[in-house]
Amino acid sequence: MAKYRKLGRTSDQRKALLRSQVTSLLYHGKIITTESKAKEVRKIAEGLIAMAVREKDNFETVTVTAKVPRKDADGKRVKEVVDGKKKTVYDEVQKEIKKDAPSRLHARRQMMKVFYPVKEVPAKAAGRKKNTKEIDMVAKMFDEIAPKYVNRNGGYTRIIKIGPRKGDAAMEVVLELV
Repeated sequence: MAKYRKLGRTSDQRKALLRSQVTSLLYHGKIITTESKAKEVRKIAEGLIAMAVREKDNFETVTVTAKVPRKDADGKRVKEVVDGKKKTVYDEVQKEIKKDAPSRLHARRQMMKVFYPVKEVPAKAAGRKKNTKEIDMVAKMFDEIAPKYVNRNGGYTRIIKIGPRKGDAAMEVVLELV
């Protein structure tokens, strides 16, 4: 008996499908898919959420000094002439950063193996590259999703049947975060 469903696909297609659906589920909070796909996606998603819950507070805050280029009112770098060459002017700034513990770093890398990059496009500028934002799914896991499930021992997702699909009568379900 197999430990997973093959979903009628080759291994690379199956992995891509599952990665895509897990990314969508954790970004949007719910997806509509077939029952067998939902059961496979659920396994992966619950493992990732459990990992995020376990490593949520496993970091230390460190203050570092960083050199940041000075910018003018237009947002362009300020340059000054030194010895006949134009050089960028830098300011020293104190920054607070999160320094991951080794186990949290490992969890972060394990999550990055699964997630696809997510771009958020604002509704009013649809089709434009200018205002698109790259969403850090791993940070979302640690900062938004994990705190919701701290007091919960598993069972982070639910599957609700919504009936057979019209084309091929496959059972469709809603897979959502609880």
